[in-house]
Amino acid sequence: MRITLNALLFANTDWYLYNFRLPLAKALRAEGHDVVLLSPPGDYASLLTREGFRWIGFPFSRKGANPLAELATLWRLIWLYRTERPDLAHHFTIKCVLYGGIAARLSRVRATVSAVTGLGHVFMTESWRNRLLRPLVSLIYRLVLGRSQIIFQNPDDRDEFCRLGLVEEARSNVIRGSGVDTDYYCPPGRPRGEGPVTVLMVGRLLREKGVREFVEAAAIARKRLPEVRFLLAGDSDPGNPSSIDPNVIAEWQRQGDVAFLGHRSDVRDLLQAADLAVLPSYREGAPRSLLEAAACGLPIVATDVPGCREIVSNGINGLLVPALDSKLLADAILDLLADAGLRADMGKRSRALACEFFSQDRVIRETTDVYLRALGG
Repeated sequence: MRITLNALLFANTDWYLYNFRLPLAKALRAEGHDVVLLSPPGDYASLLTREGFRWIGFPFSRKGANPLAELATLWRLIWLYRTERPDLAHHFTIKCVLYGGIAARLSRVRATVSAVTGLGHVFMTESWRNRLLRPLVSLIYRLVLGRSQIIFQNPDDRDEFCRLGLVEEARSNVIRGSGVDTDYYCPPGRPRGEGPVTVLMVGRLLREKGVREFVEAAAIARKRLPEVRFLLAGDSDPGNPSSIDPNVIAEWQRQGDVAFLGHRSDVRDLLQAADLAVLPSYREGAPRSLLEAAACGLPIVATDVPGCREIVSNGINGLLVPALDSKLLADAILDLLADAGLRADMGKRSRALACEFFSQDRVIRETTDVYLRALGG
């Protein structure tokens, strides 16, 4: 990029900005651009400012249902955009895409980029409230995305948005994930299989992540292989409507087939110590947990759904199974646990795939190319 920009990156948590978009922000700054990071306040805001970025706290409810409160939130955002006057605004996660897009349009922001990772909870979950909201959300999508460059993380989501008439194909771009640092996330320096065989799932405790299916598959598998450890690294997410009831989690912990590790800052160490990565999600954009698992050279068992099948090629670097089927998930896990040689071969292919298609440098380069298109360059 050859021009100097005031760029604003807006996400629904400071955790997301720090863990997923900090390399992008650093790359923009290294090119001489001014970068402002915007999100609700949280534990990671101080880490963002420690990295030398200007971070603005913007509180809002991720599942707000009060129309007056939501209008007040939107008005505050419009005022902020008019004050900051960014040349380019990049919006991550659905509520930020919708509200940020409206604010950017009313504030005459020169260019907007919208990162869309699926239709979202309103379209994926059946309820009377969601059915009522869908026409309104669809209308807002059309208004917001009509002048934006859109980044999808897989072609299935892009095709679905185009089919529904929510976006123009000419403004649609597919960039698979937020990028993974393949120097940091790498295979261990020792052969796998020296300790207890370990199956690892990394993900928030949400229904759509397939947590229940993972627990049920673990119970099935451990009846045949009781010595295998099943680990789940991920925290609850009370702000998400799909968050699993803590009482259900407590009951699963009591059953003892899966060790719930909670939030972990040593995910790389967990991946390097594991023998198999699993994600039984119902739908994804491009799951970071699988990208990191692939970069660490792990074979993967995942569901045959958008997002997962962009990372896992069935029979090549892992196995794909139907969503919502704990029995077939357990069968696939047991098949790979029975063949250490096959796991090693699949792990090597996972690593090669991550380095070629999902590296952090490649994703940043593709993203800045989208910025140029949004700016008309």
